[in-house]
Amino acid sequence: MRKEIRRGWDETHFGKMGSYYINRTFFFDVHPPLGKMLIGLAGHLSGYDGTFLFQKPGDEYEHHSYLGMRGFCAFLGALLIPFAYLTVLELSQSLPAALLTAALLTFDTGCLTLSQYILLDPILMFFIMAAMLSMVKYNSCANRPFSAPWWLWLSLTGVNLAGALGVKFVGLFIILQVGWNTVSDLWHLFGDLSLSMITHMSGIRQIMPHMPSTLHWLGLQVTVGKHLTARILCLIVLPLALYTATYAVHFMVLNKSGPGDGFFSSAFQARLSGNNLHNASIPEHLAYGSVITVKSARMAVGYLHSHRHLYPEGIGARQQQVTTYLHKDYNNLWIIKKHNTNSDPLDPSLPVEFVRHGDVIRLEHKETSRNLHSHYHEAPLTRKHYQVTGYGINGTGDSNDFWRIEVVNRKFGNRIKVLRSRIRLIHLVTGCVLGSSGKVLPKWGWEQLEVTCTPYLKETLNSIWNVEDHINPKLPNISLDVLQPSFPEIMLEAHMVMIRGNNGLKPKGNEFTSKPWHWPINYQGLRFSGINDTDFRVYLLGNPVVWWLNLLSIALYLLSGSIFAVALQRGARLPAEVEGLSQVLLQGGGQLLLGWMMHYFPFFLMGRILYFHHYFPAMLFSSMLTGLLWDILLRLCAWSLASFSLAGHVHTLGILSLLLGIAYSFYLFHPLAYGMVGPLAQDPRSPMAGLRWLESWDF
Repeated sequence: MRKEIRRGWDETHFGKMGSYYINRTFFFDVHPPLGKMLIGLAGHLSGYDGTFLFQKPGDEYEHHSYLGMRGFCAFLGALLIPFAYLTVLELSQSLPAALLTAALLTFDTGCLTLSQYILLDPILMFFIMAAMLSMVKYNSCANRPFSAPWWLWLSLTGVNLAGALGVKFVGLFIILQVGWNTVSDLWHLFGDLSLSMITHMSGIRQIMPHMPSTLHWLGLQVTVGKHLTARILCLIVLPLALYTATYAVHFMVLNKSGPGDGFFSSAFQARLSGNNLHNASIPEHLAYGSVITVKSARMAVGYLHSHRHLYPEGIGARQQQVTTYLHKDYNNLWIIKKHNTNSDPLDPSLPVEFVRHGDVIRLEHKETSRNLHSHYHEAPLTRKHYQVTGYGINGTGDSNDFWRIEVVNRKFGNRIKVLRSRIRLIHLVTGCVLGSSGKVLPKWGWEQLEVTCTPYLKETLNSIWNVEDHINPKLPNISLDVLQPSFPEIMLEAHMVMIRGNNGLKPKGNEFTSKPWHWPINYQGLRFSGINDTDFRVYLLGNPVVWWLNLLSIALYLLSGSIFAVALQRGARLPAEVEGLSQVLLQGGGQLLLGWMMHYFPFFLMGRILYFHHYFPAMLFSSMLTGLLWDILLRLCAWSLASFSLAGHVHTLGILSLLLGIAYSFYLFHPLAYGMVGPLAQDPRSPMAGLRWLESWDF
């Protein structure tokens, strides 16, 4: 068996995070933690020790036990088939519809490819399908409310909603679908005149013969109130409790300093063992003469930094560069001084003087003795922003070195706290605000991030900073434990960082992306591993017969569903069998179509980078709709041909033809998932040459 067949940003990405959990090393990811925790747990239970580096594609696992993590994802991916089968069986009460749905997923090369590697996608799809099945099951118990099965499926729906959201934020889509189902359910309950049991009690009628309507209204309120309370407990309180618990476990397990530290605030980092702020003791309030580091509040920007290199010719004034840098470094150290004196504030004969909100200060770079400086020259990358430089000799510069320090949402005169105070630095001459644009400087700037002075004074994370390290021998130290944030603050910060991280996922250079309209038509796949004809290649592409059948089915459903909806609305009298099939089509098919829309159309509104695999949850719903729709259409064909001798076989032959066609297409395209060798499909000598049905397929 070949030991590595994945692109680095997929299996390498999430396998490494599983290792972090095993080693208890803190990291940052744009997704919630549950999926990675489960991967790490699967690795731990199967004997993986967390020592494989997951550095790049092509690295062999050698003696490392990786099969537990892959096997876990494959197991959850395999469960999608019975979940889809049971969901369609419940919605249609038709075994052929359920079997056809199961076949569509069994013989799809895309689902197979995603399920055989260490990825979040099979875990996410497992919880989405489990939530859908649970919802359908508790809907089927509507005639037995508050029974044990009813409570079980309602509770399981809530558990799986928490699971879906805990893996990826797109789990919100299944939450919206269940929410819509719940609102619709309660609305129908509110209009059900048979709900009130009080009005059916003859004793009450005899005692209070003139109050049936009042009693009915009271009974209805009590019944709907019980239903509403049950749904609040199981679909809101329970999922929120479980979702919060995953973060409690996440923060408890990842208690060691790691590569994710720099994405979070200084106060957050103080809780991580091995971080220089952990168990540290530093002065609480900022004073003149203190040596400090200044950290941006914006995610992944880092520390205010300078070095001896100058801006190149033609880039503003040829003065010392000022940037932001993500890593700890001596060049991050600054000395805070008064703007109007050169006396040494650390002189033992002088009293301690604290820096206060509204003070005018100078920041002197400790390593080069140049002051933080700005002027009307344009910034290197950001238009209409001013350049920020290091200027002066041994701390002596000019009035362009003066900055007013302000604490966000504080009164003038207040002291400035280390870690906790959120500060802004206003340039006294130009009136601009110190900030980082987040843009990467060219090689002359060592690919660090641009610092500018923006004339736009609106408070943004780009222009908000906090003091992290603080050294002042004249001040007493306090333990940073008293400044550590509470669990709600940690959880809120983690979500803000993840949301900003998601919004910041933009295409870089020649990085491959895809557009949502590409996905349903299977326009272009995604290379999982291998590029050349000598490589072992795996290519993520849906089985084209399955995917194009799904696309056709959505169009046919919209057409046939519209016809039946109009006919029923107009009061047309349909034969009993046709009317029953139309109800299944409109109600069961409607839920599946809604699921497809919920999991597909929101991607058109997203500004972040998108990939082909984002469509697969929607593909599950379109496959279930296909199974349900073709079963109904073939039954309608058989009914319309009832006078012919072969009418009874139309449905059976139709289902068998679909099953055989799907299976044969899988036989043709299975090398995409199991691996290809030899010439690429563009080469006529390639065994896959005849299967390159679209020019955009590059396997």
